Amino acid sequence: MQSSPLPENHRSGFIALIGRPNVGKSTLVNQLVGDKVAITSPVAQTTRNRLRAILTTPTAQLILVDTPGIHKPHHLLGERLVQSARAAIGEVDQVLLLLEGHQPPGRGDAFIVNLLRQQRLPVQVVLNKWDLVPVDRKPEADAAYRALLADTEWPVHHCSALDGAGCPELVSAISALMPEGPRLYPAEMVSDQPERLLMAELIREQVLMHTREEVPHSVAVSINRVEEMPARGKNKARTAVLATVLVERKSQKGILIGKGGAMLKTIGQGARLQMQTLIDGPVYLELFVKVVPDWRSKPQRLAELGYAEERV
Repeated sequence: MQSSPLPENHRSGFIALIGRPNVGKSTLVNQLVGDKVAITSPVAQTTRNRLRAILTTPTAQLILVDTPGIHKPHHLLGERLVQSARAAIGEVDQVLLLLEGHQPPGRGDAFIVNLLRQQRLPVQVVLNKWDLVPVDRKPEADAAYRALLADTEWPVHHCSALDGAGCPELVSAISALMPEGPRLYPAEMVSDQPERLLMAELIREQVLMHTREEVPHSVAVSINRVEEMPARGKNKARTAVLATVLVERKSQKGILIGKGGAMLKTIGQGARLQMQTLIDGPVYLELFVKVVPDWRSKPQRLAELGYAEERV
Protein backbone atom coordinates (compact mmCIF):
# COMPACT_ATOMS: atom_id res chain seq x y z
CA MET A 1 0.00 0.00 0.00
CA GLN A 2 1.58 3.29 -1.09
CA SER A 3 1.36 6.37 1.08
CA SER A 4 -0.50 9.39 -0.26
CA PRO A 5 1.67 12.07 -1.92
CA LEU A 6 2.77 15.00 0.21
CA PRO A 7 1.26 18.45 -0.38
CA GLU A 8 3.37 20.81 -2.49
CA ASN A 9 4.07 23.13 0.45
CA HIS A 10 5.00 20.33 2.87
CA ARG A 11 7.38 21.55 5.58
CA SER A 12 10.05 19.78 7.61
CA GLY A 13 13.02 20.51 9.83
CA PHE A 14 14.53 20.54 13.30
CA ILE A 15 13.37 22.44 16.38
CA ALA A 16 15.48 22.72 19.55
CA LEU A 17 13.65 22.94 22.87
CA ILE A 18 15.72 25.26 25.08
CA GLY A 19 15.21 26.32 28.68
CA ARG A 20 16.31 25.99 32.28
CA PRO A 21 16.26 22.56 33.98
CA ASN A 22 12.84 21.20 34.90
CA VAL A 23 10.74 23.61 32.84
CA GLY A 24 8.94 20.70 31.17
CA LYS A 25 10.81 20.24 27.88
CA SER A 26 10.66 16.44 27.94
CA THR A 27 7.01 16.42 29.02
CA LEU A 28 6.16 18.76 26.13
CA VAL A 29 8.03 16.54 23.65
CA ASN A 30 6.03 13.51 24.78
CA GLN A 31 2.77 15.49 24.63
CA LEU A 32 3.40 16.79 21.10
CA VAL A 33 4.51 13.43 19.72
CA GLY A 34 1.73 11.56 21.51
CA ASP A 35 4.12 8.88 22.76
CA LYS A 36 6.75 8.46 25.47
CA VAL A 37 10.10 9.12 23.85
CA ALA A 38 11.74 11.14 26.66
CA ILE A 39 12.01 10.28 30.34
CA THR A 40 10.52 12.73 32.83
CA SER A 41 10.79 13.29 36.57
CA PRO A 42 10.47 16.11 39.12
CA VAL A 43 14.28 16.07 39.45
CA ALA A 44 16.10 18.92 37.72
CA GLN A 45 18.53 18.02 34.92
CA THR A 46 16.67 14.80 34.07
CA THR A 47 17.57 15.11 30.38
CA ARG A 48 21.23 14.39 29.60
CA ASN A 49 21.19 13.37 25.95
CA ARG A 50 19.99 15.41 23.00
CA LEU A 51 17.00 13.29 22.12
CA ARG A 52 15.25 13.63 18.76
CA ALA A 53 11.51 12.99 18.65
CA ILE A 54 9.56 12.97 15.40
CA LEU A 55 6.12 14.52 14.96
CA THR A 56 4.52 13.80 11.60
CA THR A 57 1.34 15.58 10.47
CA PRO A 58 -0.35 15.61 7.04
CA THR A 59 1.43 18.87 6.16
CA ALA A 60 4.71 18.77 8.10
CA GLN A 61 7.32 16.66 9.83
CA LEU A 62 8.83 18.26 12.92
CA ILE A 63 11.97 16.81 14.50
CA LEU A 64 11.95 17.99 18.10
CA VAL A 65 15.39 18.09 19.74
CA ASP A 66 15.00 17.78 23.52
CA THR A 67 18.08 19.31 25.14
CA PRO A 68 19.55 19.33 28.67
CA GLY A 69 18.53 22.32 30.77
CA ILE A 70 20.90 25.29 30.62
CA HIS A 71 22.29 25.88 34.11
CA LYS A 72 25.46 26.86 35.96
CA PRO A 73 27.52 23.64 35.89
CA HIS A 74 29.25 22.30 39.00
CA HIS A 75 31.24 19.46 37.41
CA LEU A 76 32.48 18.28 34.02
CA LEU A 77 29.25 16.40 33.27
CA GLY A 78 27.29 19.63 33.85
CA GLU A 79 29.63 21.49 31.49
CA ARG A 80 29.12 18.82 28.80
CA LEU A 81 25.33 19.02 29.17
CA VAL A 82 25.29 22.81 28.79
CA GLN A 83 27.62 22.49 25.78
CA SER A 84 25.20 20.01 24.24
CA ALA A 85 22.21 22.34 24.70
CA ARG A 86 24.05 25.36 23.30
CA ALA A 87 25.43 23.38 20.35
CA ALA A 88 21.90 22.30 19.42
CA ILE A 89 20.95 25.93 18.81
CA GLY A 90 23.34 26.08 15.87
CA GLU A 91 22.06 22.87 14.28
CA VAL A 92 18.32 23.51 13.93
CA ASP A 93 15.86 25.52 11.87
CA GLN A 94 13.92 26.96 14.80
CA VAL A 95 14.12 27.33 18.58
CA LEU A 96 11.35 26.76 21.09
CA LEU A 97 12.14 28.62 24.33
CA LEU A 98 10.33 27.11 27.31
CA LEU A 99 9.66 29.25 30.37
CA GLU A 100 7.77 28.40 33.55
CA GLY A 101 4.67 30.55 33.27
CA HIS A 102 3.59 29.98 36.88
CA GLN A 103 6.87 31.32 38.28
CA PRO A 104 8.32 34.85 37.94
CA PRO A 105 11.14 35.10 35.39
CA GLY A 106 14.61 34.75 36.90
CA ARG A 107 18.25 35.38 36.03
CA GLY A 108 18.53 31.97 34.37
CA ASP A 109 15.69 32.88 32.01
CA ALA A 110 17.28 36.26 31.23
CA PHE A 111 20.60 34.56 30.46
CA ILE A 112 18.97 32.22 27.92
CA VAL A 113 16.94 35.04 26.35
CA ASN A 114 20.13 37.06 25.85
CA LEU A 115 21.84 34.00 24.42
CA LEU A 116 19.05 33.51 21.87
CA ARG A 117 19.00 37.22 20.98
CA GLN A 118 22.45 36.65 19.47
CA GLN A 119 21.08 34.02 17.07
CA ARG A 120 19.34 34.66 13.77
CA LEU A 121 17.04 31.67 14.04
CA PRO A 122 13.27 31.98 14.42
CA VAL A 123 12.36 31.72 18.12
CA GLN A 124 8.96 30.94 19.59
CA VAL A 125 8.26 31.17 23.31
CA VAL A 126 6.19 28.72 25.33
CA LEU A 127 4.93 29.83 28.73
CA ASN A 128 4.54 26.29 30.04
CA LYS A 129 2.56 25.14 33.09
CA TRP A 130 0.05 27.90 32.30
CA ASP A 131 -2.67 25.76 33.87
CA LEU A 132 -1.01 26.35 37.26
CA VAL A 133 -1.43 30.12 37.02
CA PRO A 134 -4.60 31.35 38.81
CA VAL A 135 -7.00 33.08 36.44
CA ASP A 136 -6.70 36.44 38.24
CA ARG A 137 -2.88 36.31 37.98
CA LYS A 138 -2.60 35.40 34.30
CA PRO A 139 -2.41 39.03 33.05
CA GLU A 140 0.32 39.83 35.60
CA ALA A 141 2.31 36.68 34.74
CA ASP A 142 2.01 37.35 31.02
CA ALA A 143 3.17 40.97 31.45
CA ALA A 144 6.23 39.89 33.46
CA TYR A 145 7.40 37.62 30.67
CA ARG A 146 6.56 40.16 27.96
CA ALA A 147 8.90 42.54 29.77
CA LEU A 148 11.63 39.88 29.77
CA LEU A 149 11.14 39.47 26.02
CA ALA A 150 11.17 43.20 25.27
CA ASP A 151 12.86 44.17 21.99
CA THR A 152 12.10 40.77 20.49
CA GLU A 153 9.34 39.84 18.08
CA TRP A 154 9.10 36.27 19.28
CA PRO A 155 5.56 34.84 19.35
CA VAL A 156 4.38 33.78 22.83
CA HIS A 157 2.22 30.70 23.41
CA HIS A 158 0.46 29.71 26.63
CA CYS A 159 0.52 25.92 27.06
CA SER A 160 0.35 23.02 29.45
CA ALA A 161 2.67 20.18 28.51
CA LEU A 162 0.92 18.02 31.09
CA ASP A 163 -2.68 18.21 29.85
CA GLY A 164 -2.02 19.38 26.27
CA ALA A 165 -3.80 22.74 26.50
CA GLY A 166 -2.54 25.04 23.75
CA CYS A 167 -0.43 22.30 22.13
CA PRO A 168 -2.40 21.91 18.84
CA GLU A 169 -2.08 25.65 18.24
CA LEU A 170 1.64 25.44 19.07
CA VAL A 171 2.17 22.68 16.48
CA SER A 172 0.47 24.82 13.83
CA ALA A 173 2.64 27.82 14.73
CA ILE A 174 5.87 25.77 14.62
CA SER A 175 4.92 24.23 11.27
CA ALA A 176 4.20 27.62 9.73
CA LEU A 177 7.78 28.79 10.38
CA MET A 178 9.51 25.65 9.08
CA PRO A 179 11.18 25.58 5.65
CA GLU A 180 9.50 23.66 2.87
CA GLY A 181 10.90 20.18 2.44
CA PRO A 182 10.14 16.45 2.28
CA ARG A 183 9.75 14.02 5.16
CA LEU A 184 13.12 13.14 6.67
CA TYR A 185 11.92 9.99 8.46
CA PRO A 186 9.19 7.37 7.86
CA ALA A 187 5.83 8.67 9.05
CA GLU A 188 5.46 5.97 11.71
CA MET A 189 8.74 6.79 13.51
CA VAL A 190 8.53 8.76 16.76
CA SER A 191 12.25 8.72 17.64
CA ASP A 192 15.55 7.95 15.93
CA GLN A 193 17.43 7.14 19.12
CA PRO A 194 19.24 3.78 19.47
CA GLU A 195 17.23 1.20 21.39
CA ARG A 196 20.03 0.73 23.92
CA LEU A 197 20.05 4.42 24.77
CA LEU A 198 16.29 4.39 25.34
CA MET A 199 16.62 1.31 27.57
CA ALA A 200 19.33 2.99 29.65
CA GLU A 201 17.17 6.09 30.02
CA LEU A 202 14.17 4.02 31.18
CA ILE A 203 16.31 2.51 33.94
CA ARG A 204 17.60 5.94 34.97
CA GLU A 205 14.03 7.25 35.04
CA GLN A 206 13.12 4.62 37.63
CA VAL A 207 16.12 5.64 39.74
CA LEU A 208 14.95 9.27 39.57
CA MET A 209 11.44 8.24 40.60
CA HIS A 210 12.42 6.13 43.60
CA THR A 211 15.47 7.87 45.10
CA ARG A 212 16.06 11.30 46.56
CA GLU A 213 18.77 13.72 47.68
CA GLU A 214 22.13 13.34 45.91
CA VAL A 215 21.56 9.91 44.36
CA PRO A 216 19.72 10.87 41.11
CA HIS A 217 22.40 13.28 39.88
CA SER A 218 25.18 10.78 40.64
CA VAL A 219 23.71 7.96 38.55
CA ALA A 220 24.53 6.80 35.04
CA VAL A 221 23.37 3.64 33.28
CA SER A 222 25.32 1.48 30.88
CA ILE A 223 23.69 -1.28 28.83
CA ASN A 224 26.21 -4.12 28.77
CA ARG A 225 24.35 -6.63 26.63
CA VAL A 226 21.05 -7.12 24.81
CA GLU A 227 20.40 -10.67 23.66
CA GLU A 228 17.40 -12.38 22.11
CA MET A 229 16.60 -15.58 24.03
CA PRO A 230 14.62 -18.22 22.09
CA ALA A 231 11.75 -20.11 23.68
CA ARG A 232 12.84 -23.08 25.78
CA GLY A 233 10.42 -25.44 27.41
CA LYS A 234 7.91 -23.41 29.39
CA ASN A 235 9.91 -20.21 28.93
CA LYS A 236 8.71 -18.01 26.08
CA ALA A 237 11.04 -16.12 23.76
CA ARG A 238 12.22 -12.89 25.37
CA THR A 239 14.84 -10.16 25.23
CA ALA A 240 17.53 -10.35 27.91
CA VAL A 241 19.05 -7.04 29.01
CA LEU A 242 22.12 -6.78 31.24
CA ALA A 243 22.77 -3.29 32.61
CA THR A 244 25.05 -1.57 35.13
CA VAL A 245 24.02 1.41 37.24
CA LEU A 246 27.00 3.63 38.11
CA VAL A 247 27.17 5.68 41.31
CA GLU A 248 29.95 7.71 42.91
CA ARG A 249 29.89 6.47 46.52
CA LYS A 250 29.33 3.24 48.47
CA SER A 251 26.53 4.89 50.43
CA GLN A 252 24.69 5.57 47.16
CA LYS A 253 25.13 1.95 46.14
CA GLY A 254 23.53 0.90 49.41
CA ILE A 255 20.56 3.19 48.82
CA LEU A 256 20.05 1.85 45.28
CA ILE A 257 20.21 -1.79 46.34
CA GLY A 258 18.07 -1.25 49.43
CA LYS A 259 17.36 -3.63 52.28
CA GLY A 260 17.52 -7.17 50.98
CA GLY A 261 17.76 -5.81 47.42
CA ALA A 262 14.24 -4.35 47.61
CA MET A 263 15.02 -0.98 45.99
CA LEU A 264 16.93 -2.48 43.08
CA LYS A 265 14.07 -4.93 42.54
CA THR A 266 11.55 -2.07 42.44
CA ILE A 267 13.70 -0.11 39.97
CA GLY A 268 14.16 -3.19 37.80
CA GLN A 269 10.46 -4.06 37.75
CA GLY A 270 9.47 -0.55 36.70
CA ALA A 271 12.14 -0.38 33.99
CA ARG A 272 11.28 -3.85 32.68
CA LEU A 273 7.61 -2.92 32.20
CA GLN A 274 8.61 0.23 30.28
CA MET A 275 11.06 -1.75 28.13
CA GLN A 276 8.37 -4.27 27.24
CA THR A 277 6.26 -1.42 25.92
CA LEU A 278 9.27 -0.05 24.03
CA ILE A 279 10.11 -3.30 22.20
CA ASP A 280 6.59 -4.77 22.29
CA GLY A 281 7.68 -8.06 23.85
CA PRO A 282 8.74 -9.76 27.11
CA VAL A 283 11.99 -8.63 28.73
CA TYR A 284 14.34 -10.23 31.24
CA LEU A 285 16.31 -7.47 32.97
CA GLU A 286 19.34 -7.96 35.21
CA LEU A 287 20.79 -4.94 37.02
CA PHE A 288 24.12 -4.46 38.76
CA VAL A 289 25.34 -1.45 40.75
CA LYS A 290 28.96 -0.32 40.47
CA VAL A 291 30.81 2.42 42.37
CA VAL A 292 32.97 4.66 40.17
CA PRO A 293 34.24 7.53 42.34
CA ASP A 294 33.80 11.01 40.84
CA TRP A 295 32.78 9.66 37.41
CA ARG A 296 31.04 12.95 36.51
CA SER A 297 34.41 14.72 36.44
CA LYS A 298 36.38 12.11 34.46
CA PRO A 299 36.62 12.86 30.70
CA GLN A 300 37.29 9.25 29.69
CA ARG A 301 34.38 7.89 31.71
CA LEU A 302 32.04 10.58 30.35
CA ALA A 303 33.09 9.71 26.79
CA GLU A 304 32.40 6.01 27.45
CA LEU A 305 28.91 6.92 28.65
CA GLY A 306 28.20 9.03 25.58
CA TYR A 307 28.72 12.50 27.07
CA ALA A 308 31.32 13.68 24.58
CA GLU A 309 32.69 17.21 24.51
CA GLU A 310 31.01 19.41 21.89
CA ARG A 311 32.13 22.58 20.19
CA VAL A 312 29.80 25.54 20.69
